[in-house]
Amino acid sequence: MIDILGTDPEVVADMVENAFEKNRLLEKVHKLSRREKKVLEMRFGLGTSARKTQREIARALGISRSYVSRIEKRALNKLTKDFNVEGCQ
Repeated sequence: MIDILGTDPEVVADMVENAFEKNRLLEKVHKLSRREKKVLEMRFGLGTSARKTQREIARALGISRSYVSRIEKRALNKLTKDFNVEGCQ
C-alpha cells in the first residue's frame, strides 16, 4: 500500500490506525441512548454533521446548555468505561 501511494510509511500507518479507532468509536457510540448519541454526533462532528457548540446543540434540541453538558459528560463516561473494560480483556 505504501509503495502504491508513494507516501511516507508513518503517514499511511497513522491513517490506517485513525480509521480503525474511528470505527471502534462509532461501534461504541451505537450503544448509547438516542439523545446521548445525537449530542456527541453534533458536538464532535461524528458522521455527517459539523462540530457544534453546546449552545448550538441546546438550541437545536430545545434544551438548556447545562443539560447538553451533562448529557455529553455522561456519554463520554460511558464510552471511557467501555473502552477501559475492553482494554482489560
